[in-house]
Amino acid sequence: MNGYLERIYNGVVKENPTFILMLGMCPTLAVSTAASNGIGMGIATTAVLVLSNVIISALRKVIPDEVRLPSYIVIVATLVTIVELLVKAYVPALYSALGIYIPLIVVNCIILGRAEAYANKNSVMLSAFDGIGMGLGFTIALTVIGFIRELLGNGTVFGHKVLPQPVGIFIKAPGAFLVLAVVIAVLNAMQVKNRGNELVNGCDGCCASCMKHNDCKEEGTK
Repeated sequence: MNGYLERIYNGVVKENPTFILMLGMCPTLAVSTAASNGIGMGIATTAVLVLSNVIISALRKVIPDEVRLPSYIVIVATLVTIVELLVKAYVPALYSALGIYIPLIVVNCIILGRAEAYANKNSVMLSAFDGIGMGLGFTIALTVIGFIRELLGNGTVFGHKVLPQPVGIFIKAPGAFLVLAVVIAVLNAMQVKNRGNELVNGCDGCCASCMKHNDCKEEGTK
């Protein structure tokens, strides 16, 4: 697979920041009360991800190791401020819906995680596509969770009435945990291959079989 396409596939499927790496849980659970909120938050985060990856990759040989993380935070904070002002100016309804969670992108683990794990070690173009992949994966996850919560909790899809009798708990905090847990359970049931499987040689995703195998080894050594 082409290296650039592999970065996108990696972010959407293999290392999806929400469903696989379980990063960015605060905005995921807080703003995903509607599909439109998920898309808006995902796009804002993607913009910061791509630009921060590009800048950090371009400066990776210039920034001293001693001030690496503070430099990353300054870069990310600057980009988040720009994105926040643009959203406030041109999409005020989205700005009102997302509120404090736009400036909190600064401390989103996905941003700093990709800067440290990938952009700091790879070329500008690969880092840009890594940001696109991770941002797209985050956007898809937020949109899916928001779609389900909006449908079940409000009975609407993008503001259009669909269900006559919604279940209000799904737009509250417990509903966010329930929907996230069910989506991850479905992905596990489908045996979606991810990075976690590759980290253990021979892992088939079945923890029970590994435990049984280890028990047999321990009995054999007694």
